[in-house]
Amino acid sequence: MKKTTLAIVISSLSLSVIAADHDHAHLSTIGEQGGKDATKATIQYNNEFAKTLNFKDVRAFENNNRGLIAEFDQTTGDIIRNSFNFIDADVANADNAPDSVNPSLWRQAVLNQAATGLYEVVPGKVYQVRGTDLSSISFIRSDSGWIVYDVLLTKESAAQSLKFFQENVPEAGNLPIVAMIYSHSHADHFGGSRAIKDAFPDVKVYGSKNITKEIVDENVLAGNAMSRRAAYQYGATLDRNNHGIVDAALAKGLSTGEITYVLPDYELNHDQEIETLVIDGLEMKFMDASGTEAASEMVTFIPSINTLWSGELTYQGMHNVYTLRGAKVRDSLKWSKKINEMLVTWGAKTEVLFSAHSAPMWGTTEISDFLKMQRDAYGFTHNQTLRLANNGYVMQDLGDKIYEVMPDSIQKSWHTNGYHGTYSHNSRAVYNMYLGYFDMNPANLNPLPIKPQSAKFVEYMGGSDVILKKAHADFEKGEYRFVATVLNKVMQVEPTNTEARKLLADSYEQLGYQSEGAGWRNTYLTGAQELRVGTMPGNPKTASADVLANMTIENLLDYMAVKVDSLKAQHTPFTLNVVLPDVEDTFYVEMANGNLNNIKVDKALKADATLFINRSDVTKIILQQTTLKDLFATKAAGLKGDNTVLNKLLSTMVEFDEVFEIVPRPAAGQEVDAQLYEKTENQSGHKH
Repeated sequence: MKKTTLAIVISSLSLSVIAADHDHAHLSTIGEQGGKDATKATIQYNNEFAKTLNFKDVRAFENNNRGLIAEFDQTTGDIIRNSFNFIDADVANADNAPDSVNPSLWRQAVLNQAATGLYEVVPGKVYQVRGTDLSSISFIRSDSGWIVYDVLLTKESAAQSLKFFQENVPEAGNLPIVAMIYSHSHADHFGGSRAIKDAFPDVKVYGSKNITKEIVDENVLAGNAMSRRAAYQYGATLDRNNHGIVDAALAKGLSTGEITYVLPDYELNHDQEIETLVIDGLEMKFMDASGTEAASEMVTFIPSINTLWSGELTYQGMHNVYTLRGAKVRDSLKWSKKINEMLVTWGAKTEVLFSAHSAPMWGTTEISDFLKMQRDAYGFTHNQTLRLANNGYVMQDLGDKIYEVMPDSIQKSWHTNGYHGTYSHNSRAVYNMYLGYFDMNPANLNPLPIKPQSAKFVEYMGGSDVILKKAHADFEKGEYRFVATVLNKVMQVEPTNTEARKLLADSYEQLGYQSEGAGWRNTYLTGAQELRVGTMPGNPKTASADVLANMTIENLLDYMAVKVDSLKAQHTPFTLNVVLPDVEDTFYVEMANGNLNNIKVDKALKADATLFINRSDVTKIILQQTTLKDLFATKAAGLKGDNTVLNKLLSTMVEFDEVFEIVPRPAAGQEVDAQLYEKTENQSGHKH
């Protein structure tokens, strides 16, 4: 049966919520590690890097171990899909990085590997299950039961974590979950909500300000591109070993399963900066932090136990001001100011600080010092970027220059290191937020497109043979950054040049081995992998019916407009009313000049056709419970006027390429380094 237009459009929606599908033959490397060895230049780089690090500071490991109630045993040890058994979680291993891993990133990998199990944060009052997902799930005691805070990425990980909590805290199994709170609008904090709702149907749900709107808004329009890019950032197709993915910066990695979303019964008040609620007898003070780490976010202070929940404004590392998968640049100045506001408002009272990632902290002095350093890391990035920009430094220069002006106190602090967001790409993000991509140099105002520009570069340099000779020499000297730059030009012009392909892959690999940032490492290593063997299965997917079902009609129409081929659409103009009787909404849609427009109107306007469909039935289409054709057949929906309008719309729509080329793909039959990899059923940025 041929799908109708609306069904096709809706069923193809894709949010860039990151959950990888690993039900396939996964990449695994031949031998114990696969990949190529670190070169002498990389070994020397990492050894010199290690000399700048204070491995004697093991405070984070001590906090990691505090309050441990139960470790995962053989039946729960595989509660997440990520197996990092090759990493010894002992603190003694923190300064024993393999040659192929930046020593700072390795220490973070060991730290995160150690944080797995059930922990008591505040005796009898607050518990956390850590290590089951990218985020942690927290349980807070209230008068008649438990309040659960941030519920992981998937229904499966939340259900298993809940069970583990109930089995290991004696009174937990006898008391209900009375409330569920989402701190912000990222999927690893609400995706497991259906597991809690299924277990406790009467649970009341709370969310940060405008959370539902921001969830469906943030990643829809560029969702396909974000999902493809996320495969690089999160190393979705990389093997888990010393030559592949070793950590996800915030935690070990992502769970697999179903991303769900239970609508909040209450979202924070739009007009209040700090809102106090009493939830099942527990007073909680919520501070709005929207526009910092997430478009919708809040932090929470619990006065009765002098405990501060910092959401994702803080963790043991520098966060993303710009995320490599692609997103709107975050406001680093507001981020710094919100941490300062937390510090000034509650710092003197706070005896315990816990959050969505990393271990908690105890003691007013330690917490205050931590918050000040976190505050100043984001403030430094914002203020020094603009100081440099106001003195003529441009985006391309800032990635290196920001490290030259970094104070020793920030450089030497473990929890300000660039594991998730590096100072290099965050500084460039600040520049872009204020000044955009253009550096005002006329040469950069209107450059040639990538491929013709690359062709001219190769021609000017004397051809690919000359370039390759020089590139081999520079590779031997460890000048991987420029080798990668110049060989990318060659590959754009000569994608079948096997020698250039192999050397470019080798360069990316060594850059990955040197990277402190987990996203940088994964991006370099994924680029090397795709140069060698092409695009592999395992790209991030989203099948979050709950999230899609909460998309507004305006969201949907805007997304449809992105999928219109303007050259086709210029020949098929039309007007259409979309009337939603059950919610009494009407939208006027016009295809004109190759562009699909929509506007909400009070009543239907004069148009070529009018589509009548209930909003509830649109949700059923999204959930694949019905089709537009079926709704027409049962007269649950109807079309008056020109019955060719929907076909006109369909004729202009395109499907996105979910695995579009990022690095040039190997040609069919081309010799590549495929011997490094085989198919198997097993799953297996620097700061200076």
